[in-house]
Amino acid sequence: MSSRNILTALCALVLAVGLQAQDYPFLNREANVLHYDSNSAPMEFLFQKWQRVVTTGQGNLSIVHIGGSHVQAGTLPHRIRTNILTAYPTAVGGRGLIFPYSAAARCNNPADYKVHCAEKVLLTRNVHHQPEYPMGLCGISVTAQDVPTRIQILNADRQFDYAVSRIVVLGHSPSGIVPSISYNDYNTPPSYIDSANHRFVFNLRANVDSFDLILPCGPGQTFTLTGVYLNSRNHGITYNSIGVNGAAVPDYFKCALTSDLKLLRPDLVIFGIGINDAHGKEFDSVAFKNNYLRLCDSIRSVNPHCAFIFVSNNDSYRKTGRRRFSVNRNGLQVREVCYRLAQLTGGAVWDQFEVMGGLGSMEKWQKAKLAQADKVHFTRAGYQLVGDLFWQALSRELQKDWQPVGLKEPKATPVQPAGEPKVQPTTPAGERPLPRGLRRKSRHTNNPYNK
Repeated sequence: MSSRNILTALCALVLAVGLQAQDYPFLNREANVLHYDSNSAPMEFLFQKWQRVVTTGQGNLSIVHIGGSHVQAGTLPHRIRTNILTAYPTAVGGRGLIFPYSAAARCNNPADYKVHCAEKVLLTRNVHHQPEYPMGLCGISVTAQDVPTRIQILNADRQFDYAVSRIVVLGHSPSGIVPSISYNDYNTPPSYIDSANHRFVFNLRANVDSFDLILPCGPGQTFTLTGVYLNSRNHGITYNSIGVNGAAVPDYFKCALTSDLKLLRPDLVIFGIGINDAHGKEFDSVAFKNNYLRLCDSIRSVNPHCAFIFVSNNDSYRKTGRRRFSVNRNGLQVREVCYRLAQLTGGAVWDQFEVMGGLGSMEKWQKAKLAQADKVHFTRAGYQLVGDLFWQALSRELQKDWQPVGLKEPKATPVQPAGEPKVQPTTPAGERPLPRGLRRKSRHTNNPYNK
């Protein structure tokens, strides 16, 4: 075993001891593994490339974690990110794709970076029935209008060096507005503009981890920001997290995905979408599966060898009255679909549903102060535990002897198997009864993009 694998094994051992030290008897620790076909070419290619990046210090590995409110909150993906980069401290890549959620009122932001914006901006999310402003892979956008707008983005994670000298601003402006970036008393225009892909690329004079994004709108002018990509020139692992409160799988079809996917070119996508698809009483598992396959198709069109890890839903409850809840049995169906998706795509399953204790376990997590009163979301400690458990399962696979030498591109695994007709994505009629009113209609008017 190489010294790098020994370090990973030691980190996993320390993590396992820490988890065992907690008295959580409801956890099913035996289920905490990645389930995948040993002959899966995408998974083998992923692990071989991972070993090449961390052992040689050459190349880049791009991970994309995509989901709903569990991901937007930031605690879960950042815990996984921190575990990975702690195990591989010489493989710290850039911070990757971020979105300034809290630039808009009443929109929560991950804690590892801070966002400030004094001006009012319009918020568009992919959960709106008819989004009025464009969105990219982030599934959310903010639109500045009529006045110059300054969005401050401040790094709040000092554990790793995320400083970059190349920033890509993703956005649209029918008014021809060109953003600028202010840092260290410099106000710089973009080095070049990629109009076809709606990108403004900034090559800075220095490495920065905090900066101001300036959108110089005047009366009648708008600029819609769809994301910010912090691109490190260092070789290593970049962990991108993308989440929208209340988002279900079909909501991502309202977004322009291809351009941003080409920018990130993911080697691994961790899918955590499904809690909102299955929250209502009616759940169509066939439509859910085919919607997921369509999303997988979009990703494999950019990187045919991208590996997928499907995370089954956490156990959850549905509110039936004042202080009354009933267990949501749809989680069992989602779990079955995840295994089917892994089989069809050559991917893997992390069975979160079973790991946390199965049907009804969310109530036990709540009593242990690991879940919130809505019996859907976790507390900060709960999200951290979920992140540690996921990393423990992934790190076990990375300890295996995946030889990076002689790495060859495998034959792409088709996402849509022969004999299975493509099914158009479906969305249940009416409003899904999501907790905390996360899904609502857009109220934007006078949208210049619709003219």
